[in-house]
Amino acid sequence: MAPEPFRYEPLERFGEGLTTRRPWNTSALAGVERLNGRVAMVGFAAAVVGELITGHGPAGQLLDLLQWYLR
Repeated sequence: MAPEPFRYEPLERFGEGLTTRRPWNTSALAGVERLNGRVAMVGFAAAVVGELITGHGPAGQLLDLLQWYLR
């Protein structure tokens, strides 16, 4: 008996695989969105702490970093 040939998934529009109601995609999308939210919260907290330390906002911190790097 010959092995069954590999079957590709049907073609989809760009991004459709993450937004359909397929059970294997909804949990992956939920995990990715949870991770993105947590990383955004860490980034916001880092910007606030950096502002407290330096006295400059995020844009000022970036300019200070560029000035330090370009010296």
